Amino acid sequence: MGYLSTDKKKITSKTFVDMKQAGEKITMLTSYDFTTAGIIDAAGIDGILIGDSASNVMAGNDDTIPITVDQMIYHARSVARACKHCLVVCDMPFGTYTDEKMALHNASLVYSQTNAHAVKIEGGVSRAHIIKALTQNSIAVMGHIGLMPQYVRSEGGYKVRGRSEEDILALIEDAKAVEEAGAFSLVIEGVVEEAARRISEAITIPTIGIGAGKYTDGQVLVWSDMLGFFQAFQPKFVKRYLEGATLVQNAVDAYVKEVQERSFPEAPYTYTK
Repeated sequence: MGYLSTDKKKITSKTFVDMKQAGEKITMLTSYDFTTAGIIDAAGIDGILIGDSASNVMAGNDDTIPITVDQMIYHARSVARACKHCLVVCDMPFGTYTDEKMALHNASLVYSQTNAHAVKIEGGVSRAHIIKALTQNSIAVMGHIGLMPQYVRSEGGYKVRGRSEEDILALIEDAKAVEEAGAFSLVIEGVVEEAARRISEAITIPTIGIGAGKYTDGQVLVWSDMLGFFQAFQPKFVKRYLEGATLVQNAVDAYVKEVQERSFPEAPYTYTK
């Protein structure tokens, strides 16, 4: 099966909802480029998120805030071209959905220029009117509550949520507001496992956890984290399925050695006629 295979059933936002109803777990990873997205899609992932984490992973910024909507469109367009099977969701970056008019304008740009199937919005009760404005204009929305990276500067860091009953109830209220506004799914990030369970049981749309334990309806991770390409920091919730950086470094070391020793390119890799 080639990595641009088309013999798999297309995943849609409705599929996500149906999977929750059937008790099937949803799988997602991030991706930011054509090549990586094609490999992940062919492996059978249910959804790819073009996260604003591209600001960190691709550009080396300290947080997600600097990335622009034009940059997100570039990444989303590249990913969507590669994906023949999975649902493609694009983050709306910081400062692009502060009011309904701005949100509709920027989300429409993402929709029309990328072939993404949905956008993701951070925020609960305070963003419900934004989500509703988008869904009422035929733009599918994935919500995002809990630890929200776009709030890192205003909140003074990354803080785990759901450690008190008061906070759990506030998160449930956020989740219900997102659902009532028309979102088809909800990311729950950096939330105590029991709180995430209660949130998932309180709403009918599927929840996608990242650092939220095993009771959410699905999971999402940053691809470079789970494949071991990002070595500077490993969040508690990241399981590495590959030591990718080590594999690449070893391959590059071998290449450098062969070039320096004049053993590459050998005859099979050389045009002689």
